[in-house]
Amino acid sequence: MTATAHEPTPTQEELLLESFLALETPEGFKAELIEGEIIVSPAPDGEHEDCLSTVIRQVLRESRVDMDCSGNKGLLMPSGGRCPKNHAIPDATFAPRALRLFRGAPSWMPCDGVAMVVEVTSTKPDGDRIAERHCYARAGIPLYLLVDRDQETVTLHSDPSATGGADYAQAHSTAYGKPLALPGPFAFVLETADFA
Repeated sequence: MTATAHEPTPTQEELLLESFLALETPEGFKAELIEGEIIVSPAPDGEHEDCLSTVIRQVLRESRVDMDCSGNKGLLMPSGGRCPKNHAIPDATFAPRALRLFRGAPSWMPCDGVAMVVEVTSTKPDGDRIAERHCYARAGIPLYLLVDRDQETVTLHSDPSATGGADYAQAHSTAYGKPLALPGPFAFVLETADFA
């Protein structure tokens, strides 16, 4: 009798997580595990990166608290139901510089200390609008900024604690070209004219 005869049969969730972690994506692609679904996305286009760069520059220049920013940082978050933990890679992740959150962090780090995540819509905008928003709320990330290129809006989602982490309780949206106030620790007005 072999040793494998006594090993428990892996669950569907364990097999899914194992398959996800073993993925080898083509260069420039990223893979995420969101609510039990493996999502592979191609490299972003130039318009996506221009919007993202606009946000990052303003946050690093204007924020009242000195911020660190990581692009494409893997975040490990709780999932809903019986799915394995969510593995999301926001377009940008901000944390107070004093925390040195990214130094020595593993590829998939917990969200403790993250102040805001940013997504710019691309090939699957509903994922950014709904599934990932719920993931970030469930993880307790205080602010989620969504630049929606299809709708030409910028939306700040906030206050996940008011819903017990099911979603963000507040959503403030503005059309491209109009300012959007970011609360503390950022405490400045984001200019969106460059998105148009």
